Amino acid sequence: MNAITRRVALGAALGAVAAPALRAQTPWPTKPVRVIVPFPPGGLVDTLARSVSQSLAARFGQPFVVDNRAGAGGNIGADLVAKAAPDGYTLLASSMGPLAVNAFIYPSMPYDTNTAFAPVTLLATTPKVLCVANARPWRNIGALVAAAKERPGGLTAGSAGAGSSLHLALELFKGATGTDIQHIPYRGAAPAITDLIAGNIDLVIDNVPNILGHIRGGAVRPLAVATEGRLPQLPDIPTMNEAGVSFVFGTSFGMAAPAGTPEPVIAALAEGVAAALADPGVGGRLAEQGTILGGQGPQAFAALIAEEKRTLEPVIRRAGIRAD
Repeated sequence: MNAITRRVALGAALGAVAAPALRAQTPWPTKPVRVIVPFPPGGLVDTLARSVSQSLAARFGQPFVVDNRAGAGGNIGADLVAKAAPDGYTLLASSMGPLAVNAFIYPSMPYDTNTAFAPVTLLATTPKVLCVANARPWRNIGALVAAAKERPGGLTAGSAGAGSSLHLALELFKGATGTDIQHIPYRGAAPAITDLIAGNIDLVIDNVPNILGHIRGGAVRPLAVATEGRLPQLPDIPTMNEAGVSFVFGTSFGMAAPAGTPEPVIAALAEGVAAALADPGVGGRLAEQGTILGGQGPQAFAALIAEEKRTLEPVIRRAGIRAD
């Protein structure tokens, strides 16, 4: 599987965990574990959390119960974890928003992203693909960029809302190409894709698993993937770099615990997640949809969170992104 970014490659290098010996030092878990997903059911992080939780329950002999607590861009559910007892019985499965990015988008936060959580591990990264409406004439990135430069602000791009990963991807693409493309926020990625299919907007830079079915069905036209190398699921689609645009970006999802959670618990969880993702019955199904699997451990995930902050804060400040 091709690496999505150098950040994931860094994670792999840092990823060793010594959980077996550490797990033997703690009786955890002796009761059900709650895994809070700070978004509605049915999304990518919810699918990841449920798949991994089933494997963790079998491994540790206790239920791992997924609890969806959506709202405020994930801040409501994340705050529950931040303020929970650091005993390993309340976990967070989330995108990078509540863990890193929201602090730059929301005028006030109920917790401090720098101190509230103990990173457990990266669950997965979903690469981005730029798709245009079939009704548009552009067949490659060069043609799209030329059209955008010919009509500054005239092209429209949908996203899952202000500050979403789709919005951030758009701002990164605009910066990389020197274009001005109008952002159209929706309440989720699904309605943005619906409008793209209908031809009501020009383009969307979406997560591959979200839009892969529409690509294969011919409902939208993919122009390039924002990955280091071509994706096995879309082998005929060039990378942005191949198209002449220096743009690599994906959406990462991970697991965290309240700060102060015992290291043996963190290590045991990281080992359990890695084993789940290595299981073809869990990780194999996810990988088939274009998801790049994680499982590299706490240090790697902490490094990824830190780099996400460094990379995206200036983009958010420059674009003036604020929460809806």
